[in-house]
Amino acid sequence: MTTSAPVFETLFKSADLLALLGPTVMRLYEFGNKPVVPTYPYATYQNYAGDAQQFLGNLPDVDSYSIQFDIYSKDASSLRSIALAMRDAIEPHAYITRWGMQGIDDDSKCYRYSFDVDWMVLR
Repeated sequence: MTTSAPVFETLFKSADLLALLGPTVMRLYEFGNKPVVPTYPYATYQNYAGDAQQFLGNLPDVDSYSIQFDIYSKDASSLRSIALAMRDAIEPHAYITRWGMQGIDDDSKCYRYSFDVDWMVLR
């Protein structure tokens, strides 16, 4: 049973992204599971919405997930490189629906970039 989009599995296959957020263990954390003192750069993701497709007379065969990604880095150049690598890894599988806020994060005082993805997952 699928209960979320295959985010980690998809992004881990990207050699470019692994080089930026790795190199052996990808610093990509699901909703609040980042270390208390993280190693930079890193990225987080969380499912903030979703639904099952609705069909008359048949059970749904696909679920939709809306996912927010946030990237944190000590420098803007690294931040942009990670965002581009994530885009390139995600777009063959899902749709980026929002390029969001980029700036200095209030809590960490590091650069932060946010974007959203809609991911359709077959059951």
